[in-house]
Amino acid sequence: MSDKLEKVLLGFASGVMVAASVWSLIIPSLEMSASRWELSWFPASAGIMGGILFLPLLDSVIPHLHVSSGEPEGIRSTKIKKTMMMVLAVTLHNIPEGMAVGVVLAGALSSGTNISMASAFALSVGIAIQNIPEGAIISMPLKSESLSKGRSFLYGVLSGIVEPIGALFTLLLSNIIESILPFLLPFAAGAMLYVVVEELIPESQNGRHSNIGTIGFSIGFVLMMILDVALG
Repeated sequence: MSDKLEKVLLGFASGVMVAASVWSLIIPSLEMSASRWELSWFPASAGIMGGILFLPLLDSVIPHLHVSSGEPEGIRSTKIKKTMMMVLAVTLHNIPEGMAVGVVLAGALSSGTNISMASAFALSVGIAIQNIPEGAIISMPLKSESLSKGRSFLYGVLSGIVEPIGALFTLLLSNIIESILPFLLPFAAGAMLYVVVEELIPESQNGRHSNIGTIGFSIGFVLMMILDVALG
């Protein structure tokens, strides 16, 4: 993959995730808290910080290797191959996206929220769109590691399998989590924002042609905003 294409894809994925965090997660949390909490900003603030702190914890435990790095992170293990650690890096970043979709769907199914099924659908579509560049970013380097096209494609798909699993798990607990949705929505947002600020944006701005990554971010942000407003 060319450096310019990788930067625009990383920027695009970042823009979608930031817009989804704001429109689909943080704003609904603030609206729900307005009628339940005197300090309506507290659940959103606590949830965002909780999500931001949750991802570094996973980072420190799960062994993984970023495409642009030669140094593995997390618990060191000589038994895990380089290709698998690259897959785990993308899988780690997909966890908050699955949580976000599941929490919003749970909110849409709950009678005590103002989250609509259209909003949940808009978030699902936005996350699905930004998974396309994410899948390419992991599959193409795997191909360069002497894997076949089929196996590279399969590993790219498997790296995203945590999203429907996480969403389904959250939905199964929807009756339990209804009362804490004002915290869970921004928690998922905080986790996604951590991924964007810690990994995606720095990689899209590294080296030359950083403006291309910024343009990609803008396109992704506006597209997700339009999806949420038009469908929500």
